Amino acid sequence: MNSTYLPSAIKQFEYYKMLGEKAIAQLPDEALFWQYNEESNSISLIVNHIAGNMLSRFTDFLTTDGEKPWRNRDAEFDDRFTSRAEIMEHWNKGWECLLTTLRNLSNEQLEAVVYIRNDGHTVMEAINRQLAHYPYHIGQMVYIAKMVANDKWQSLSIPKNKSGDYNSRKFHQEKSRRHFTDDL
Repeated sequence: MNSTYLPSAIKQFEYYKMLGEKAIAQLPDEALFWQYNEESNSISLIVNHIAGNMLSRFTDFLTTDGEKPWRNRDAEFDDRFTSRAEIMEHWNKGWECLLTTLRNLSNEQLEAVVYIRNDGHTVMEAINRQLAHYPYHIGQMVYIAKMVANDKWQSLSIPKNKSGDYNSRKFHQEKSRRHFTDDL
């Protein structure tokens, strides 16, 4: 089995966790609750959903269905937080559950079958499913934060008109096997 998959997946998840946290850090507390309209989600609601999903999917990951009977997905889109501290506590609880579970998996378990709403997935497929799901929502968080911060926004990746500088730095490094997040 592929011995680089789990460390790579963990690095990817950690990268998106960092992006979400850097976006949140650029906003005043009240902006975490801002919604474009009634049908839109605030960063607070998105955090609640992501963390709720993580807790459901990765609690007893190998032995129980990923959609836990105690999860109330619809309630994840109702305001429940009143402060940045509450938002970040829930955010960290979800990430801790996910990352602890992944760090405790072995390569031999990647082909085991787990269920989400009775649909069977290999462990690798279930991880890939969430590796698409969470960045989708974190991208929404970054977009909201960028709109709210407006001209105070500080880029989380390569700033506009700085691709040449970034490429120059990267191409002046020796070729080696590394994860793209290693030198962020």
